[in-house]
Amino acid sequence: MKIGILGSGHIGKTLALKLAATGHDVKVANSRGPDTIDAAALSTGARAVRKEEVVNDVEVLILSIPFAAIPALTPLLGDLPVETVVIDTSNYIPARDDRIEAIENGKTDSVWVTEQLGRPIAKAWNSIYSVTLQEMGRPGGHPDRIAAPIAADRARDREVTMALVEETGFDAFDTGPIAESWRQQCGSPPYCTEITLAELPEALAAADLARSRRRTDLAFQVYGERFTLGQNPGRDFIVQLSRLLNAP
Repeated sequence: MKIGILGSGHIGKTLALKLAATGHDVKVANSRGPDTIDAAALSTGARAVRKEEVVNDVEVLILSIPFAAIPALTPLLGDLPVETVVIDTSNYIPARDDRIEAIENGKTDSVWVTEQLGRPIAKAWNSIYSVTLQEMGRPGGHPDRIAAPIAADRARDREVTMALVEETGFDAFDTGPIAESWRQQCGSPPYCTEITLAELPEALAAADLARSRRRTDLAFQVYGERFTLGQNPGRDFIVQLSRLLNAP
């Protein structure tokens, strides 16, 4: 498939590497220009392009940018064909993004995103820690393969997104429409806890939105005592903290 990735941070870089390695035609862009994209992100065949080019002639566009930056994408995506699959990997994190009133009042993160962009999206890879995404992909059927929830409203978006998640080394699980994607947001039982496909349905069912919000704030208080914003701790620290705080 022809895939564009907007964002070259930890998640975007890893997706570029993984998806290009499986044979997809991948191009990646960021807000600073192609010369600033780490050459390592291109080592399996992805191409660095300008952000205006990343949306041209693609079947799939993956958004891997900070949540608060999403509204600014509206002009860039204005001419994107309606059938293009747009996958959002971001999370609303008040400690980083500032608080958004509609979301604080109960609106699902990804519903807010669809309203900002004026188009359907799928939600995927957001519940997997970036280091987990980089290190823990496993072949299908592997006993240690981690599950990744996905949400989408359109059948085509769901089908394509689940296939791509599988290709990155994780068991894709359909959580239903975007309105239900709050079950895989920050602070929920599946978030950064590295659970299996067998464990995922129960974790999703146990999600509580108000509790997830509180757990997100608490997690970033702990994080802020040890690290600077944007610093990626080791996988063990994040997974252990998430399991402790996010368990039902």
